[in-house]
Amino acid sequence: MTDIKFDSKVIEDVKDSLAKHTADMFRQRKGRWMAVVELAHVERNEPGPDEDKDPSVKVRIVAIEVAGDEFTDERLRELQRQLYVTRTKAGTLDEAADGVRAGDILRNGSGLLVGSDA
Repeated sequence: MTDIKFDSKVIEDVKDSLAKHTADMFRQRKGRWMAVVELAHVERNEPGPDEDKDPSVKVRIVAIEVAGDEFTDERLRELQRQLYVTRTKAGTLDEAADGVRAGDILRNGSGLLVGSDA
C-alpha cells in the first residue's frame, strides 16, 4: 500500500484562510473544525526493488475554507458522513438499496450554504 505524507509547508493563501480561526484554535486544545480542503501532489517516492519500503506520496494543503458558523459546520459534517457511507458501502445491502454515488452527493450538496450569511 502507498503511504501518504503531508508536507508541512503552509502557503500564504492557506495562512490567510486560517487567520481568523487561529485564536480559537489556540484556545481550544481539543477543538475540531470542519473544512473544505484542496490537496496538491508534491512528491512521489518509489523505493527501489531491493528496498523493503512502501511507496509514498506527499501532498500539501493548497486551499482550505473552514466552516465559519454552526450551520455550515453541521452541513459539512453531514456531507462528510454521506461521502463516507457511499465510499464504504460497496458490497453491502446499502449499495443496492439507494444507488447514490459520491458525485451525486457532491452535486446535490452545492446548496449547503443556502440560508447562511455566506
